[in-house]
Amino acid sequence: MSFLTTLSNSCTLQSSLFCAQKPNPLSLRTSTLPTQVGNKIVYQPLKHNKVFSPNRCVEKIKASLKNVEVFSKEHLAVSLAYDVAQLSTKFTKERGAFTVALSGGSLIKYLRKLVDSPYAKTIDWSKWHVFWVDERVVPKDNLESNYKLAKDGFLSKVPIPSLNVYSIDDSLPPDDGAAAAADAYETTLRRLVTSNVIASTNDGLPKFDLMLLGMGPDGHVASLFPGHSLLNEDQKWVSFLNDSPKQPLERITFTFPVINASSNVAMVVTGAGKSTAVYTALEDDAKTVKLPVEKVSPYEGELKWYLDKGAASKLFKE
Repeated sequence: MSFLTTLSNSCTLQSSLFCAQKPNPLSLRTSTLPTQVGNKIVYQPLKHNKVFSPNRCVEKIKASLKNVEVFSKEHLAVSLAYDVAQLSTKFTKERGAFTVALSGGSLIKYLRKLVDSPYAKTIDWSKWHVFWVDERVVPKDNLESNYKLAKDGFLSKVPIPSLNVYSIDDSLPPDDGAAAAADAYETTLRRLVTSNVIASTNDGLPKFDLMLLGMGPDGHVASLFPGHSLLNEDQKWVSFLNDSPKQPLERITFTFPVINASSNVAMVVTGAGKSTAVYTALEDDAKTVKLPVEKVSPYEGELKWYLDKGAASKLFKE
């Protein structure tokens, strides 16, 4: 069956909020959006059950893919913003803080709806604490910096206190390199776990409220690449590499124990160039080697995939 390119039905975002029988923390549907938003936004997700569905009902997806949703690029941004805002409200009320770990790449542009109405004024930005899942060991003003990407596209547009934005220390002596940067970042995480800014698991791992991940065409997440020894790192919270297969070579990255300790993980993947990796990760049972993305499996939290039609295209072919 070829991938559906024509959306024959539609529903408003407001009308789809309560369709799931079993709520997913990454897709909370406990309140409606303000009227002015609900009446303006047409919301048309595609579900991975090989037919179009205007609803976000997890029971319509086969069990192995119950947390996978497919959208147009615009509707992906709408859905992601709504879900992030709901989680922000939830954890701000429960903990007095909302800890978010960002990745680089195209993910940042899909947060753009958060800087618009109603979220810009209704989210309690003062309670946000922002971290990076991985970072390139470059100055903050370098074009390769994930911090610069996030600042230019998102952070500069919302009033998160600067002290709540935990970027890599780019003032370390060059000779220390990525190893020192990773140690410094892990020290920061440990301090914030001790002070309860970041929640923790029973094993003492940092438990981020939301981790926003992207995926590369090779199936890598964060700076955890296929075949690299860091895939098996289980002691350090933050590790480093100076042999990245992509420039720049020096990077720091959260390890899988930290990623999988998160309360919620959003996997945001777009573009047809990633469709093979998406198919391999979600449906190819014949593969002999797992992609790094397949190691993302929260211990107690929720994982949800946000795909655009290009990234999901091979899921809809038989």
